[in-house]
Amino acid sequence: MGPMQIILLIQMLKRNLAAGTNLLDTEAPLLKDVVRGSVDFKGHPVTRSGSGCWKSAFFIIGVEVAERSAYYGILSNLISYLTGPLSQSTATAAANVNVWTGTAMLTPLLGAFVADSFLGRYLTIIIATGLYILALGVMSISAAAYSYSDYLNTVENNKASSPPQFQVICFFFSLYLFALAQGGHKPCLQAFGADQFDEQNPKECKDKSSFFNWWSCFMNIGVIVSLYVLNYIQDNLSWSLGFGIPCIVMCLALIIFLLGTTTYRFRSQSEGRSPFVRIGRVFLNAARNWRTSPAEISKEEDAQGILPHQGSQQFKFLNKALVAPDGSVEDWKVSEISEIEEAKAVLRLVPIWTTCLGYAIIYSQSSTLFTKQGVTMDRHITSSLRIPAASFQSFVSVGVVVFIPIYDRVVVPIARSITGKPAGITMLQRIGTGITLSFLSMVIAASVERERLKIAVKYGLVDLPNATVPMSVWWLLPQYLLFGIADVFTLIGLQEFFYDQVPNELRSIGLALYLSIFGIGSFLSSFLISVVEKATSGPGQDGWFSDNLNRAHLDYFYWLLAGLSAVALAAYIYFAKSYIYRRRNSL
Repeated sequence: MGPMQIILLIQMLKRNLAAGTNLLDTEAPLLKDVVRGSVDFKGHPVTRSGSGCWKSAFFIIGVEVAERSAYYGILSNLISYLTGPLSQSTATAAANVNVWTGTAMLTPLLGAFVADSFLGRYLTIIIATGLYILALGVMSISAAAYSYSDYLNTVENNKASSPPQFQVICFFFSLYLFALAQGGHKPCLQAFGADQFDEQNPKECKDKSSFFNWWSCFMNIGVIVSLYVLNYIQDNLSWSLGFGIPCIVMCLALIIFLLGTTTYRFRSQSEGRSPFVRIGRVFLNAARNWRTSPAEISKEEDAQGILPHQGSQQFKFLNKALVAPDGSVEDWKVSEISEIEEAKAVLRLVPIWTTCLGYAIIYSQSSTLFTKQGVTMDRHITSSLRIPAASFQSFVSVGVVVFIPIYDRVVVPIARSITGKPAGITMLQRIGTGITLSFLSMVIAASVERERLKIAVKYGLVDLPNATVPMSVWWLLPQYLLFGIADVFTLIGLQEFFYDQVPNELRSIGLALYLSIFGIGSFLSSFLISVVEKATSGPGQDGWFSDNLNRAHLDYFYWLLAGLSAVALAAYIYFAKSYIYRRRNSL
């Protein structure tokens, strides 16, 4: 090969190398644009620019608005339907509402388990929406059948009839089918929405925090519409129509959800063991090795090269799962350190979950005792226009809708500039702030109720339970609005916390755990009221919950709740200060 040929060969190699470099440069952005750990609905890798984020989240938020409108369209006026067309007593109806509400908040544990272990979130949402439509359809037909039979009886006998037993059975069947649908829908939809944001991308990580804020904002808009529009239709036009409209709305929600399918990101399924199996085996192995000495555990940690860190020192008894029972069974499946860390992450949630029950008990009062206060007060806006006491529940949602933009656009940027954290403050600081505000709302509620009782005494209305106390119902507005602002901190903070701090495959379960706080809180509130009623009432003695509110003492009960809230807040602060976040770069 001569010198000329060598020069031509070198030039050709240079051209090929340059072409190869250009090819890599064109392909590199495509590789960088791929979202790791996510696929599209066909199982193919997804690009960041063509999937997920707000383009997908808006479809999912739209479905949530429809679902919350349907849910509160039933819940907010349920006691009126039970005491009206179904002819139940107030006590029986109230008990039925509490049991149903608690059940509806606990079924997400079942729905999340099914989604995370078997069906996946997308398919579970579709099935749950179908159950919603079926439940609301049966409920609407049941109400229509009763209205027709009641009309015939009124025409023939000139009196209203009691509902047939079959109609009652149909209604309660549809009601608990509705609760089951909520169990599959509520945790999966929110988790699926948060899945559209990549936590490894700094911008999308910030957007995910905003997603929880705007999720709650639009959700409460749906609640407000439901409280005003559907309640009016149910009370003044037709129960069947009032149940039928949510059925139509959920049909539209299903269409909206399916329209967004091509934009969604689906989390890649792990090929390993189920997270329930992994975590369960950790506890089982640790229990089997309860006699294993710390020296043996330390030896195993050193053998595996496990470096001590802050998290490893907490719940150290779970590290016993690293070795086989007695160290002698060779084929025993010992737990890996990553699985032990998952188990510890789940166990760390227990104190936070428990101390938030105090907030949940207070949360349940806004739709019960607050409304009862409002019934006795002057609710006139003009001389001829009087607002329903129950409509004041909407001011909780108004507080949320008004304060979320302020929190997201003003509070968070200011806090971010001070702390340097993407979300401004940590999730636990956010939750604690809301618990503090709920404590203040109880103090305000107790003070307002004490003033109402003083006015009742002053005007001689103590023995006139149906008389209107000359005190404006707008005195209740601060406690409702403060509840709404507290929700922005605690409710949304809990959603984000329980989504973020569980293993990736258990995020539906995490949100179900958050919902279960309010389910158990509803049961505890009902239990506490029963205990207090028995303890404070007797022959010739009016209890704190006397039917005559002018002789009752709701203010004492509010002070009791404020005390419980203060104790729960102190316990929460103790556990929050020692909490170790699952991820180092946690918000």
